Amino acid sequence: MESKSERQFAVVTGASSGIGYELAKQFARNGFDVLITSEDGTLSEAAKSIAAEGGMTTEFRADLSTPEGVEELYGHLRSLNRPVDAVALNAGVGSGGDFARGTSLKDDLYVIDLNVRSTVHLAKLILRDMVERNEGKILFTSSIAATMPGTFNAVYNASKAFVQSFSQAIRNELKETGITITALMPGPTDTNFFERAGMEDTKVGAEKKDDPADVAKAGFEALMAGKDHVIAGSFSNKVQATMAHVLPDTTLAELHRKEAEPGTSEKVNRPEKVRQ
Repeated sequence: MESKSERQFAVVTGASSGIGYELAKQFARNGFDVLITSEDGTLSEAAKSIAAEGGMTTEFRADLSTPEGVEELYGHLRSLNRPVDAVALNAGVGSGGDFARGTSLKDDLYVIDLNVRSTVHLAKLILRDMVERNEGKILFTSSIAATMPGTFNAVYNASKAFVQSFSQAIRNELKETGITITALMPGPTDTNFFERAGMEDTKVGAEKKDDPADVAKAGFEALMAGKDHVIAGSFSNKVQATMAHVLPDTTLAELHRKEAEPGTSEKVNRPEKVRQ
């Protein structure tokens, strides 16, 4: 299939809801046709809503936590016979709880597969095409969590630290090209992340969160400006990032414990819960 649209073309992963959904809307209303992808059953509903912002929105359902899912998505993109001008690698998930005594190995490895492995895999494929054309933009959804050890969210924070380091490294590798790499670093955002991660009974899970539309707008503007990263959301996120540069990891790990330990929310009773 060959598109005759004169608009630019963007791809957004993890776009059925939350930050990814809002990023897709940003692209659509700013002159891009958009392909959104997720394994979520609500992808079609998201596509209809995004299409109302302008341009053409298409969907492709894929499980990016598997190598096969990444290859299927990339194969579909190649079949469109259309250059990808911008990509938001946003798909990600968390798994909250005590690593040794609470979270399951299956959940922990799923976080790594989706947040880390699929990000590297898809970036490798898409960047080869961008390098060949010497143009393109990639937005990696990192996190303010990348700046500190994630007590009771150990694998998730480590995965985002990887994404942050990875994005900044390849940005430098490509600095003499027409390709730009930007890392979006949101703080706690009002999405289904905390529910999916089993963190609704934590202090951070119960506190007020940033609007995903505001986070996406900051990410999109930083991407278009070619910035290396942007800390999106509330001022406290910027304070946290600054603290992470000066405080030792032991202190940061203890601070994270106060936010993410199960049962620390004042809005719920402490559960006797072990995830299987």
